Amino acid sequence: MPSTWIRRGVWAAGFVVIVATLVFVALPFIASTRIVRDRIAWEMSAWSGYRVTIAGAPHIEVWPQFRAILTQVALSQWTDANERPVVAAERVEIGLSAMAALRGDVVFSSARLIRPTLRVERTAKGLYMPPLPEGGRINRSIDTARALLSADPANPDIGRLPADALGLLEFRDGRIVAAVNGKEEEIVTSLTGQANWSTLNSGASLSASGIWHGESVTLDAASAKPLLLAAGGPAPVTLNLKAAPANLSFEGTASLSANAYVDGQLKFSAPSLRRMLDWSGAGIAPGAAIGSVSISSKVAGSAGRVKFDSAEIVLDKNPGMGALDFAIAEGRPVISGTLAFETLDLVSFLSAFTPLSSPAGQVSGEIDPSFADRLNLDLRLSAARATAGAITLAEVAATAQVKNGLAAFDVSDAAAFGGHVQTSLRFDRNPGGTQVEMRLLASDINGGAFGEAAGMARLMPTGTGTVSIILKGPGKGWNSILENADGSISATFGPGSLTGLNLPAFLKRNSERGFFPLDDVDDGTVAIDGAELKASIAKGVVRIDKAQATSGKSRLWLTGIMPYAGRGLALSGGIAPTTPAAAPKDSESVAAANANQTQFFVGGSWSRPFISPITPAIPVE
Repeated sequence: MPSTWIRRGVWAAGFVVIVATLVFVALPFIASTRIVRDRIAWEMSAWSGYRVTIAGAPHIEVWPQFRAILTQVALSQWTDANERPVVAAERVEIGLSAMAALRGDVVFSSARLIRPTLRVERTAKGLYMPPLPEGGRINRSIDTARALLSADPANPDIGRLPADALGLLEFRDGRIVAAVNGKEEEIVTSLTGQANWSTLNSGASLSASGIWHGESVTLDAASAKPLLLAAGGPAPVTLNLKAAPANLSFEGTASLSANAYVDGQLKFSAPSLRRMLDWSGAGIAPGAAIGSVSISSKVAGSAGRVKFDSAEIVLDKNPGMGALDFAIAEGRPVISGTLAFETLDLVSFLSAFTPLSSPAGQVSGEIDPSFADRLNLDLRLSAARATAGAITLAEVAATAQVKNGLAAFDVSDAAAFGGHVQTSLRFDRNPGGTQVEMRLLASDINGGAFGEAAGMARLMPTGTGTVSIILKGPGKGWNSILENADGSISATFGPGSLTGLNLPAFLKRNSERGFFPLDDVDDGTVAIDGAELKASIAKGVVRIDKAQATSGKSRLWLTGIMPYAGRGLALSGGIAPTTPAAAPKDSESVAAANANQTQFFVGGSWSRPFISPITPAIPVE
């Protein structure tokens, strides 16, 4: 009895081996005769909804996986008489079910596209999309999901969604192209990744990498309800995009309906906002790598406008909070909102949002006026503390605006130098060239602190006063603007002192009739009752109309010119008793008045003035 069982087992095993061998041998023959090219093309078309053409006969492989290898595959719209491919691939490897093949059926388990090309077209909203098919199982499944949403938008019956098996789609070394001005232009190259969608009623994911605008980009996206999402219904979505110029992640709900929207948590970071805008195609010159930004925020909005609520933003290492709106209008990014900072570097902020292409502090840099034509910006800012180079400010209220060729940054109020400061900087691009306007009004400030911060500590009064500076001029760089600027300077100061002037030593050297550097007599201080300055600026030349300080019964005065180009000095000055109320009326009284004062000429440069006596010194009380 046992030997009979053994013989039966051997025969059964042998039969299985023979059948398996026959199946293995027969599969290529069956495939080559029954799974013909047209059958595979029909099945691909049935899924995609496109017309499918295959240049050569399929090559069938049995081991290690049963699959068909196709060459020169193209998918085009049925309505296109020219059969221009929407998708074309040099090689397509399709995983097939062996059992289905034996029955004469074609069942795909996977597909791999080698060197595919996807052709897209620019839509009315500015997006690039491929021409969509008008039929196919996927399209009909989307229509089914759309009908379920229409019947019950809030709670569609997802149990009635199609459950057709789909599988894994891989792509290697692909590209995305678009027709621009009659020529084919590559948008994405080196496109590699995979889409995994096992059944139409299950979740789907996409992982891809490629090169866009010269930078390597990786994208990971997933949705638990992709069919509802494609039908325009709300569905959970996760998205991660990584590239050197910017990183972005989103987790929440999205809809792709006519009124598309997103609602969830977003994180965004860019080492340089200027570089990111240039990379995105905004057309902004890269400039210096400044203006880093990161945002973490709840985000909600439609395709045309997104709102960031309770946004945590870090701008060049300056953390702040606020609300922002982001939109695209006429192909330009539009950013508006309100931000509050504990601390803020105004120079970094100015460099990030105005057309400066050189690092802060380099006046030789050129200005990028096209910036104001590529971005619309309207921000209201506040900061408990702020810095502008060496200047420290508190309780700052400011605005930044960029629109239609105009870039403006205004500090409407800030506490500084013991008083208050208002300032503005504007770049106006017009057909005649870029015009720049700078304004400063410092009220009730300490002159000494102001002069120290401005690098003009020498002869700047230390009393409380007001300073007003207005500059306007054309130019492509800071030097050319200052060399051609028009404007005015005025200042008034109360009681205080002039530092950097030893008056007795000055009078003694002046009486010796030889010229001498002002540095030789800068080791003293002169108490003053007040000071006043009025100057005009024309084509970069400062003309001092009135500059005087009173000290007891003496008056110190200067007049002359100071051109910005060359930084030279051509000034006349004097030290005289306080002028009486009645002005001299004849030549003798004028001569007597002139004889009763010390006069001198100031030459040299701004950084190293020299004094040349005109009249000898007189005793000064």
